[in-house]
Amino acid sequence: MTNKQYNKELFSFIEAATCSFTGIKKMKEILLENKFIELQENNSWNLEENKKYFITRNDASLIAFTIGKSESFSITCTHIDTPSFTIKPKNEFYEKNYLKINVMPYGGLLHYAWLDEPLSLAGRVIVKKNDTYYKEIIDIKKNLFCIPSVAIHQNEKANDSLNLNPQIDMIPIVALKNHREPIKKIIAKEINLKNKEEICDYDLFLYANVSPVYFGMENEMILAPRIDDLSCTFGALKGFINAKKNNNNCIFCAFNSEEIGSLTKEGADSSFLMDTLKRIAGSTKKEISILAHNSTILSADNTHATHPNHPGNSDITNEALLNKGIVISKDASSTTDSITSSIFKGICKKARVPFQDFVTKNDMTSGSTLSGISLRHVSIDSIDIGLGQLAMHGAKEIMGSQDAYYLYLGFKKFYETKITKEKDRIQLDS
Repeated sequence: MTNKQYNKELFSFIEAATCSFTGIKKMKEILLENKFIELQENNSWNLEENKKYFITRNDASLIAFTIGKSESFSITCTHIDTPSFTIKPKNEFYEKNYLKINVMPYGGLLHYAWLDEPLSLAGRVIVKKNDTYYKEIIDIKKNLFCIPSVAIHQNEKANDSLNLNPQIDMIPIVALKNHREPIKKIIAKEINLKNKEEICDYDLFLYANVSPVYFGMENEMILAPRIDDLSCTFGALKGFINAKKNNNNCIFCAFNSEEIGSLTKEGADSSFLMDTLKRIAGSTKKEISILAHNSTILSADNTHATHPNHPGNSDITNEALLNKGIVISKDASSTTDSITSSIFKGICKKARVPFQDFVTKNDMTSGSTLSGISLRHVSIDSIDIGLGQLAMHGAKEIMGSQDAYYLYLGFKKFYETKITKEKDRIQLDS
């Protein structure tokens, strides 16, 4: 697979994964096409060596795995949710000829970067028929909403200080006519439901309805929505599927709720990963504590590339540059240490992909990481990696057009590598 071919598939995935629910739906389709077997958490498991499995939780997180003979797990953790706006339960209000939808921010949004963008709607809907509740995953794929900016003539300080109030300035318009329950009306039309009163509730998100594009003199950059963290999620998924497993027990995790702290039943701060590892160990008659001790986690989430107009926001010696390879984060709050960093750098060298060390500038803060949160429930050697990007948490973001492919190759080689840990040495075999 070439860089260009890979990016074409990545673009398609970004367009399909418009929220956590549609992202998990798309990943399920990919896994089923690749002969993975879907399991249910409320059923017994009878796992077999050299078979491929996956499970989902709350329609919004997914763990896939393959069973080998090794006494360790090779795990990647990413997140499928992205910053956006979620629809409030009672949401429509009409004034001055505008029908507006009351929304609330999901995650730490870069507010001004969501203004004047075409927005659509995706998520999960609950429908009740004859005392039975049904779930529908929807994606409207139509330009329905827009959050208009205030013209410079009406806000003369807009170019000096743009303080946006999320309850006032970030409310989208949907029509120039009053409609009763417009969201339910949109949903009913999408799922061919005659009676919109059968819609009980929903978890719905606005998303930037734009396609990824290349830009630059040599197409060396990509402008796309949801780069954080879909570039890592897709790279880990493709690396997981395409790797020659070499008898490794390989695990791929895509968690929900990272942008709001991960403390949900399907987030990284849940028992989802540990529950799954215990069931794999139990089904294969292996000791979970031994497996965990021998295992390694790659936690993949993007970080900030050096900004072209504000280079002073980056550390003077440990910055992330576009198209310079996979970023290894070694912030004080990261899970990376000298052992796991050395292991991953060795894997990158085997894969012939570049890497770069990254640390946040001392007078700026860095957030918690997926593996750091997961390690509250399971103790495994871990490393934090990702890609450098610009405009994080905007409606559209920027990354290097080579970096996503580098990350995929790194994930693939990680899954193909047998990591043997002994008292005073670590051996990499692939």
